[in-house]
Amino acid sequence: MALSAETESHIYRALRTASGAAAHLVALGFTIFVAVLARPGSTSHPLSPQFSFLMTEALLVFSPESSLLRSLSRKGRARCHWVLQLLALLCALLGLGLVILHKEQLGKAHLATRHGQAGLLAVLWAGLQCSGGVGLLYPKLLPRWPLAKLKLYHATSGLVGYLLGSASLLLGMCSLWFTASVTGAVWYLAALCPVLTSLVIMNQVSNAYLYRKRIQP
Repeated sequence: MALSAETESHIYRALRTASGAAAHLVALGFTIFVAVLARPGSTSHPLSPQFSFLMTEALLVFSPESSLLRSLSRKGRARCHWVLQLLALLCALLGLGLVILHKEQLGKAHLATRHGQAGLLAVLWAGLQCSGGVGLLYPKLLPRWPLAKLKLYHATSGLVGYLLGSASLLLGMCSLWFTASVTGAVWYLAALCPVLTSLVIMNQVSNAYLYRKRIQP
């Protein structure tokens, strides 16, 4: 027996609400897990998951089902999004600086691993993404660009940056430090964390695109 359109809509919204709640919990739990796992003086830099957590929360701000700031206006959520993204960028820059300092002290080569290369690319992309967000906060700076297209480009670029950050996290889990500290089923559970949050964020961005396409004449 086929479900009615209204029933399908309720099921879909319930699934999106559940997946959004899971993304909140997983992003926070993973950040705490790595922060506890890291030891002072080790070669780890637990600011990477904090960068990912802040980016996750910044993107989920606009989710109609799982945003923690649904009571705010669209403009208020946009401001919170920008603040969270800026904090994420600051965490990433601080983490990058700590890694550079640590490698200098040990006399090790910079960007010698895929994790380091992906991390640097994610940080640079986040910087460009924050710069592009200024054009959405102050659209008068770009009068020749339609605001709807700017939002679409910004969302798409943000998704790419988020996936770069998630890829850097996954590559970091293959490092000698992480594989020596986390083994067996726990390692696979940890690796699932950025995968799950990435799937939720991709679903949100793609649905936002389809919604804008549907309402445009």
